[in-house]
Amino acid sequence: MPAATTGKSKFKRIMLKLSGEAFQNTKTGESLDPTILTSIAGQIKQVRDLGTEVAIVIGGGNIFRGSTGQRCGVERAAGDYMGMLATVINSLALQAALEGQGVHTRVLSAINMPTVAEPMIRRRAIRHLEKGRVVIFAAGTGNPYFTTDSAAALRASEIGANCLLKATKVDGIYTADPMKNPQATKYKTLTYHEALTKQLKVMDAAAFSLCQENHIPILVFNFFKENEILRAVQGKPVGTLVSE
Repeated sequence: MPAATTGKSKFKRIMLKLSGEAFQNTKTGESLDPTILTSIAGQIKQVRDLGTEVAIVIGGGNIFRGSTGQRCGVERAAGDYMGMLATVINSLALQAALEGQGVHTRVLSAINMPTVAEPMIRRRAIRHLEKGRVVIFAAGTGNPYFTTDSAAALRASEIGANCLLKATKVDGIYTADPMKNPQATKYKTLTYHEALTKQLKVMDAAAFSLCQENHIPILVFNFFKENEILRAVQGKPVGTLVSE
């Protein structure tokens, strides 16, 4: 059961980066699992109920990746656009789950598709956040060759987010993949420079650099641990913090 939403938020405005795989049922292979979507929406609602302004970027890996297209003979740029469209599907699915729990949500797309989403306009996005709506940024940056991690860092910079929360399956950044190497040790804190020079693969270099340039701390945490996002937003010791 979700924890009661009590306490105060450390952040006025956050950017939450979710992977598309977070929506997938690995046992059944279902790309969009309704139960998982409801659970994720409930966790986001908890954070919003603290008074935190929430923006979200979602990957599309549960549906399609540009690298998958390359293996099928799809040219890289076209494959990346296909991946961007997958993020729109995920964004609309999460919007439906959030609004099913009474959370007003807007999807803003970097690729113009007015019948399903609003266009990505920075001032409009900020206004939605100020009115208490959750804003989901879809279609990445709108350009091929850029990851959704880079899109999250870019949008976080544009809206003046106080922190970028990177949701993963592990409880922070380790010296090696803890799923493969039981000897891996966890970092409690890192500087942007250390994260880049150590070539830690939790985010791409462009995303790290953009956050560094705009002084946005990155918190990497286990989204699938019960109430962990709530603890993160409340400033409790969670995950790994990358900052100056």
